[in-house]
Amino acid sequence: MAQATQPIMIDGVPLKEQLARAERRKKYIAFGMVLPLLLFIIITFVIPIVSMLFRSVDNPRMVTIVPNLVAALDDWDGVDLPSEQVFEIAFHDLRAALKAGHLGKVATHLNYSLPGGRSLILKSKRKFKKIKSGPYREAMIKSDKRWGDVHTWAVIKKVSDRYTARYFLNAIDRDYDDSGNVILKPEDYQIYVTLFMRTLWISLAVTLMTLLIGYPIAYLISTTPPKISNLLIIMVLLPFWTSLLVRTTSWIVLLQTQGVINDLMVWVGIISEQGRIQMIFNMKGTLIAMTQILLPFMVLPMYSVMKTIPLSEIRASQSLGANPFITFYRIFWPRSIPGIGAGGLLVFVLSVGYYITPALVGGAKGQMISNQIAFHMKSSLNWGLAAAMGSILLVAVLILFWFYDKVVGIDKMKLG
Repeated sequence: MAQATQPIMIDGVPLKEQLARAERRKKYIAFGMVLPLLLFIIITFVIPIVSMLFRSVDNPRMVTIVPNLVAALDDWDGVDLPSEQVFEIAFHDLRAALKAGHLGKVATHLNYSLPGGRSLILKSKRKFKKIKSGPYREAMIKSDKRWGDVHTWAVIKKVSDRYTARYFLNAIDRDYDDSGNVILKPEDYQIYVTLFMRTLWISLAVTLMTLLIGYPIAYLISTTPPKISNLLIIMVLLPFWTSLLVRTTSWIVLLQTQGVINDLMVWVGIISEQGRIQMIFNMKGTLIAMTQILLPFMVLPMYSVMKTIPLSEIRASQSLGANPFITFYRIFWPRSIPGIGAGGLLVFVLSVGYYITPALVGGAKGQMISNQIAFHMKSSLNWGLAAAMGSILLVAVLILFWFYDKVVGIDKMKLG
């Protein structure tokens, strides 16, 4: 009988076990090297997105500041004015909020859905100091007749839900009526859908213009000798080396009615002194400035793909009798499509989130939805609405990626 093969031993440990230990050690080292990047992505990307999605439905202000009033309004039918007991609870809750220094938060929150809601609360703050005892219903209505309006109480109940879809409805110009039905807002308040459509249109227009301008540049860089191509790359990269605010301010100087471009056209005779073109604080200014700023993001992905296309195949095609157009259309164009897809997606996604340039050169007609998000984050402090708008943009971008993957394929998008 053949003897069983003895395991190879090194320092008394089987070789197989030592190899397994070494493999595990390599995996631990590799994970340790990736861990900082993983933590960075979680802290700066995943957590903010999850927080934004949560804030878009979270509505804790009324529940935490006036909890007794919220509970009392749960049993109110919404048809007639609330009972004396509800008025008494509202009075004491608002007085408690005043003493705690939170009444201003209630006023601001109510003002998001009830025009004049802030003035109602702040006016009542002064009047409530004179109310010593009941009946509270009569006293509150006497302090401000809006307390006697069923609509006021319906709005208070509507904005008191702990979790709500109201922010998403407001982001698409909808709201709940007093009965809880979803309705379209009055025409004067319908602004966000228009801004979403304008944002989409501007992003598509900027993507198309950067493609039309950037493709010949990328083609020229990829087919010229190194000395010339390096100079062209430096010119393309110049916007990266200049502050965004400096570039935007330069466009304001160039595009204004008395600016350099209009002065040049008047001097050449293209337009008259009275026919100066308004190119700033409108849609034209936004498109021109954003196209110049985002052009490198289109050129560089296309160039990185084009430089991998063998020029020998182009010369071989021409030597076989194909004219330049056929050579370009059958050899160069198909191989450059992955770069077009990468640059187009990059420019479109960046355009959707732009707000500094539209705010400075676009005026009222050139502003995008991102400007409203910034306004609600920094000025109105309506973070729920800002988060809902951001969530809608996030979903729109994800749908774009899904559509691109279905039609073209993400795996075919190359950067070089």
